[in-house]
Amino acid sequence: MSSEIAIRTEDLRRVFRARKREAKKQKREVVALDGISFAVPRGELFGVLGPNGAGKTTTIKILATLLTPTSGRAWVAGVDVAADPKGVREHIGMVSGGETSGYGLLTVEENLWMFSQFYGMETRTARARIRELLAVVGLSDRSRTKIYHLSTGMRQKMNFVRGFLTEPEILFLDEPTLGLDVQTARTLRGFVSNWLLEHPDRTILLTTHAMHEADELCARVAIIDRGRILACDAPANLKRGLKREAIVRLRIGGVDDVRAAVEPLPGVSRFAQRAHDDHLEADVILASDAALTSLLAAVEAGGGALVSLEKREPTLEDVFLEVVGHGFEEPNGGGAA
Repeated sequence: MSSEIAIRTEDLRRVFRARKREAKKQKREVVALDGISFAVPRGELFGVLGPNGAGKTTTIKILATLLTPTSGRAWVAGVDVAADPKGVREHIGMVSGGETSGYGLLTVEENLWMFSQFYGMETRTARARIRELLAVVGLSDRSRTKIYHLSTGMRQKMNFVRGFLTEPEILFLDEPTLGLDVQTARTLRGFVSNWLLEHPDRTILLTTHAMHEADELCARVAIIDRGRILACDAPANLKRGLKREAIVRLRIGGVDDVRAAVEPLPGVSRFAQRAHDDHLEADVILASDAALTSLLAAVEAGGGALVSLEKREPTLEDVFLEVVGHGFEEPNGGGAA
């Protein structure tokens, strides 16, 4: 990995202001980014991890010149994103999950070829690359299908192909596997890893709320919530910092909420729960194993029946829970994505 910096931000802020006629019904300002600073060396796959509304998409849109910062500065490939957006665009590509793109009357292949021509690709090279990438995402048999006939997942596969088609110097992936089935998402993650191995001079910034995706792909991750970076390190280092604490996952029957009984207990550092059809799943970070007895007693006193208990190694979700103080399924009270 080169020591050259591909992406850098300094105290980056973005505030969305409501229009006058809307301001009476909602807050006048929403702070989407609240002074974030980070640097990504060339050749790194860097992740921005956080729930919806944390500021991930706002960060990527500023770096990709789709939004201007309210204050602070950002550079991509050494080019200031606010001062020279056209210069930045010569170096980048972007894939956004859930994005609706393409011209509906054109086929998949025609849309991708047209996009390649915007970047001046030689036609024979472009068509060969399109065939190669469509095979990777399983869309070869849809190459002559018009866009308006594609499902949401198929459109996302086409967006993915479009992002890698020109092999950009710096690539922004904003929730790239959103809406895809498990097998396709796994295939695309494998492709991303191999692509960086084959192109060690390229850089990827990935935003996601999928913990396993960040853990599998990223050399480093920044955990962001309410527009602020709360932690930034390699996933292994972040998880290593939690090994001093006990982490347990409980499956509980008979109740659909144990927060009031569990969260105030001495020794409970962090707590998150998810309701399933036939049980409640709770992840609890304990200051020590000694707190486990009172935890189980509180669950029983609250009418819950313990189905299973698993003590496990830390995950990125545990790190997020510890750093932020709430789980991904809980509202964060933030503003923009």
